[in-house]
Amino acid sequence: MKEYNRIMFVCGSDTCRAPMAAGILAEYNLKRPVEILTRGLVVLFPEPLNQKAETVMISNGINTEGFMSTQLSEEDFTEDTLVLLMEHAQMEKLLEKYKNANPENVCVLTELVGEELEIIDPYGGTLQTYGLCYEMLRKTILKLVNLLNEGE
Repeated sequence: MKEYNRIMFVCGSDTCRAPMAAGILAEYNLKRPVEILTRGLVVLFPEPLNQKAETVMISNGINTEGFMSTQLSEEDFTEDTLVLLMEHAQMEKLLEKYKNANPENVCVLTELVGEELEIIDPYGGTLQTYGLCYEMLRKTILKLVNLLNEGE
């Protein structure tokens, strides 16, 4: 796997899955430092974390203080940025909309690590649904950490 200096998680509104994934990845030790970012495909104005996502993250010891969602922009795409999405539909929209997006640096997170299922969107679900999403992300991020650390 190519070396990246930035890893950017992207989800719909940047208030749930991307921040959860970033928070989980930040808990692990990587062999080389990377900047961990989150972005949303549709962020009309900066918003705090989804309350249920925040509850799940805090209960798992992840600091969520000061988080605000950020809209994805053309400037976010650099050669040393790995862009990870939660589902195929999002990846297709992103590649269609952003001319600076290099398909070689844009992947569905679960596909990159060899998983078949996408990360479900818990939006509108119960706290338990958000917890299940978090657990799925944790398992997937652990595989991502192993993949990133293997390259060294």
